[in-house]
Amino acid sequence: MAKKQEIDARHYDVILAPHITEKATLASEHNAVVFKVSNDATKPQIKEAVEALFSVKVTGVNTINVKGKTKRWKGRPYKRNDLKKAVVTLAEGDSIDVTSGL
Repeated sequence: MAKKQEIDARHYDVILAPHITEKATLASEHNAVVFKVSNDATKPQIKEAVEALFSVKVTGVNTINVKGKTKRWKGRPYKRNDLKKAVVTLAEGDSIDVTSGL
């Protein structure tokens, strides 16, 4: 069993929110959870934050950088913010309920 890690304030800066989509829900059937993370967060930082905040064992972290789209509103162009997502794979038997808060 993994030792209990201290929850640090920086862990809340790394993990911003769960990313709830149809694809993320399908991934949860395979012990994977998708989070929106800070743009400068690294894979080891994400792993440490998830293990500390949710008391689970992380087996893998994959990250995706999503570039913001250029959109129009009332004819005026604007750009959505860039986003970084992390697909966190959990150990067998562990799970995270993203519908409940921290």
